[in-house]
Amino acid sequence: MNLPLRDRKIDVFFAVLFSAFTVTSLISDLLPTVGVDFSKPSDNFFVNSNYWYAHDADALFMHPPDWMRIVTGLSAFVYMPFYVVLVFALLTGRNWIQLPSVIYATMIVTLTGVVVFGVEFFGDPAFRTGNPAKFLAFNLPYVLVPLLLLVRMRKPLPFTRRF
Repeated sequence: MNLPLRDRKIDVFFAVLFSAFTVTSLISDLLPTVGVDFSKPSDNFFVNSNYWYAHDADALFMHPPDWMRIVTGLSAFVYMPFYVVLVFALLTGRNWIQLPSVIYATMIVTLTGVVVFGVEFFGDPAFRTGNPAKFLAFNLPYVLVPLLLLVRMRKPLPFTRRF
């Protein structure tokens, strides 16, 4: 028997964070995917927000090669709908979300944690972050939170226990 949501505070925490991830996937990752130029300030709030973030912290995001546009496209068109489903499953205690959560967490930790962080810190100097603290402040949650979700989903019937 699943615990009620009030006894699964970690799931409320995850639901809040993945709701925020839904919004950031739509606002941030959709723009480079569809080819919006945010390499200079703009009157458009979304373009300017991406410029503000990327201009000194993320040249890879600001000038994405084709492979990076695939990564942002995954976020905008695959992860974002998954986040909506995940939030629903977390709040309603749907145990079927366990396997999709493990697949998602493994994918994003690999793509973001290994590939993107690898390029940003050890790759081509043209794509290395110029502001590591800002880069990590914005991007580390997208690796750490999925890792925590992976731990949360480590055993069958995750909603029958607190963590």
